[in-house]
Amino acid sequence: MSLLSVVGVAGNIARPSRTSALISAILAEICSLSGAQSRLIELADVGPQLFQQQAPEQLRSFTREHLGHDARSALAAVEAADALVVGTPVYKGSYTGALKHLFDLIPPNGLAGKPVLLAATAGSPLHGLVTEHQLRPLFGFFNARTVPTTIFALEGDFQNFRVEKPELTARIKRAAAELAEWLPAPSVHRRSPAALATA
Repeated sequence: MSLLSVVGVAGNIARPSRTSALISAILAEICSLSGAQSRLIELADVGPQLFQQQAPEQLRSFTREHLGHDARSALAAVEAADALVVGTPVYKGSYTGALKHLFDLIPPNGLAGKPVLLAATAGSPLHGLVTEHQLRPLFGFFNARTVPTTIFALEGDFQNFRVEKPELTARIKRAAAELAEWLPAPSVHRRSPAALATA
């Protein structure tokens, strides 16, 4: 029987990354609660492929068919996952352009009904509502089910790019528990993110 699959998407475009560290901590908590397996997709890795398509010169639009293997694998894993954890650093009051482009390549019905936990990192508490004003509407468009509790973290919540503050850890546990409750029963026909990575 295949394990449940939870895919994390971190919108960081550089390393080291607090966003990636936050998503990793959330995934670990979800897996400890549910026994699911996880895969972390970082835009620092697949972002360049998303913008370097192997398309004929006359084609001006970006399409999945002309993406490199790693980018296609990442998109397939996002669509096949039982749940998603999506996080982004905040730039100019919103999520990264690379993160938006990844989800631009997902069809409108590609995430319908899928549980999604939202997270963001920023340098100022002034961006604290970015999960509500930017990320939640994005996944509302896809008819995904966004977890009520979102996670917002500041630079001071980390020590050496690891989650440090007890208050942040407590919120991670709360949000992870909410998502774990929404996970479906395991299915023998489900393909794991690991399998999709080699497809």
